[in-house]
Amino acid sequence: MTEIPVRHAVVTGVSSGIGAAIADRLLRDGWRVTGISRSAPDRAEPGFAHRAADLSDPASLDAAVQDLRPDALVHAAGLLRTGRLGELNPADGEAMWRLHVSAAERLANLLLPAMPDGARIVLIGSRTATGAAGRGQYAATKAAMLALARSWAAELAPRGITVNVVAPAATETPMLRDPARAGVPPRVPPIGRFIRPEEVAALTAFLLSEEAGAITGQGITICGGSSL
Repeated sequence: MTEIPVRHAVVTGVSSGIGAAIADRLLRDGWRVTGISRSAPDRAEPGFAHRAADLSDPASLDAAVQDLRPDALVHAAGLLRTGRLGELNPADGEAMWRLHVSAAERLANLLLPAMPDGARIVLIGSRTATGAAGRGQYAATKAAMLALARSWAAELAPRGITVNVVAPAATETPMLRDPARAGVPPRVPPIGRFIRPEEVAALTAFLLSEEAGAITGQGITICGGSSL
């Protein structure tokens, strides 16, 4: 009987929130997971390894992914800073751009040569990418992630490599309670609750599966009815 090789995913932002939920789901599904984040999560499951890195620092990121040959990349690390026009902090915009866009670009560029045909890339975006008062800088970086994904999807389709964005509305994570967003409180979706990290993880896991091989270049929103 031929043994099926264990699939390997690189997941960023695994210390908490959506990234941690994605790592949990993939490990339960039988994946091997290499988590990349500044701080190491409190987990010791078989199949999980952690590499500490500041994703906003190119040298730190380069060192973290050295010698990795994954079947999938999930960029879930995120940062939210709010501010209205006329009061914007350029440093906040630059920090979000480095983490959401530049890190995604660098990760994919470094890992792609070692990724096999049929590999998967998922970027965790946001429903806010369509625009939201007080979140212009954040929205711009999340919109850029979709532009990257669609461009890469077109390039990689001949190899069967899919690239998609999962875009949740307000999700129950530490970011939801971040004092930095006090001036722009999150809105509860029409379903009467916030999105759960496990729900984002479930969709991400499906997009990494063989059954999702025909889904690429898409931004898939999990909004609890907020888009209605």
